[in-house]
Amino acid sequence: MESDSGALNFRKDWVVQKYGGTSIGKFPNEIANIICSELKRNRLAVVCSARSSGIKAEGTTTKLLKAAAEAAKSNPPAYKSIVTSILDDHIQAAIPNLRSPNLLANLTVEFERETRDLMKYLTAADTLGEVSPRTLDIIISKGEILSCYFIASLLQDRGLDAYVIDLSSIRTVEAPTGDINQGFYEDYAEALRPVFLESGDRIPVVTGFFGPVPGGLLSHVGRGYTDLCAALVAISLGASELQILKEVEGIYSADPRKVPTARLLSTITPSEAAELTFYGSEVIHPFTMEQVIRESIPIRIRNVTNPSGTGTTILPDSLEASASKNITSARLPTPPAFRSRKSGINGTLTNRAKRPTAVTVKNRILVINLRSNKRTSSRGFLERTFAILDKWRLSVDLIASSEVNVSLAFYCHRELVRGDGERRHIVDIDLRGAVDEMARLGAVGLVDEMAIVSLVGQEMKNMVGISGAMLSVLGKHNINIEMISQGASEINISCVVDQRDADRAMSIIHTNLFTFLE
Repeated sequence: MESDSGALNFRKDWVVQKYGGTSIGKFPNEIANIICSELKRNRLAVVCSARSSGIKAEGTTTKLLKAAAEAAKSNPPAYKSIVTSILDDHIQAAIPNLRSPNLLANLTVEFERETRDLMKYLTAADTLGEVSPRTLDIIISKGEILSCYFIASLLQDRGLDAYVIDLSSIRTVEAPTGDINQGFYEDYAEALRPVFLESGDRIPVVTGFFGPVPGGLLSHVGRGYTDLCAALVAISLGASELQILKEVEGIYSADPRKVPTARLLSTITPSEAAELTFYGSEVIHPFTMEQVIRESIPIRIRNVTNPSGTGTTILPDSLEASASKNITSARLPTPPAFRSRKSGINGTLTNRAKRPTAVTVKNRILVINLRSNKRTSSRGFLERTFAILDKWRLSVDLIASSEVNVSLAFYCHRELVRGDGERRHIVDIDLRGAVDEMARLGAVGLVDEMAIVSLVGQEMKNMVGISGAMLSVLGKHNINIEMISQGASEINISCVVDQRDADRAMSIIHTNLFTFLE
């Protein structure tokens, strides 16, 4: 019987499911139910984020980062207390969810072993007085490892043969120093294949942390690295689908908490999803889409509390995926592609969309306006401006420029300015350095507490007058626009408004360009 079952399993397609930390913290039994249901149709690999009982700011990864910071300051009582709280939190979460006393005892042993190992790295950092990027990677990896042991035990408690794959200890691929390029991701996905070939009929529960990288995983990828890890697992398995399970039904045409008429999108393109992610919607890490689109693997966003819902599928366009894959395989520069707006007879646009796909808001935006002091010769003005931004490690979200003026919009990942009124001043060292150097090029002005409002849609390039309609409707409702930018991709029109007007702007645009636009 076991042989027949194994043969049947190998005829099934692989599906990769990724669960976020808050889902693991709040809905462990729902997760187990979803996995049991999916196993009736497909082979399954489960990728886990670090557990969080509430919001991300209070999750295990955040605690681990705090512990690392305390170790760097040589504060043993502080980081020991954090480690103890992490251990207690995981044990207390396991007690009501595991029926088998033996499984609970074994899981507790694993939790204690991993936290003892964690303490070794924190103690070493304490001794050195610093936390290297590699050590920090190892420290934060413990969050995903603890989550995986918890979920695997939960599945074993239901009679499923689940086991943990700890990718943090699999150093199969070395990345170039200080750089992680596409070649690294391809080689890593290829190197993972033999790891999963050993699964047999078992269910691999995989850490969302895929190993230390030069310069640190947080620096190169950010907190969404578990999405990227799930993508690499999906590629290595040749999965038919990557499922991201969250506490939302899927992707909406606007934030449904602020726009009641927002509608669930059944499908969306990777380009649209990437734009929405960058400009405020927490959809999925853009690196994830870059990887799976090359293999034409669809991504489905599902609700962990409503598994019967259809969710939203990020469906790779076949032409886009094919072109991307060819470029990746060659790893060589390709000639620029020319696209004509003309299609159909006599240049008539065809396949007109009735409305854009979605509207989103990104708050905490700072705008720098720079006017060149050389009115007669602007050559080199933009080049010097961007050299300053690169020197001071400032990443621009939006840019609007003319010959002698440039406006730059930045997302404030951290506090950049402080104070009120005339006492408002720059507190960030990098921003201060950049502004001081820009002042040599011309007059510099700063406007903070702004927001980017973005209209996104794959077919907007064929929607004549859509830019004017968006700006016109904002003007009619007395919403002042600080700057306007339309991306070269032609699927995004963005403007910067006062942060206090941002939600109202999103609602107005959705009402006029989505709900009533036919």
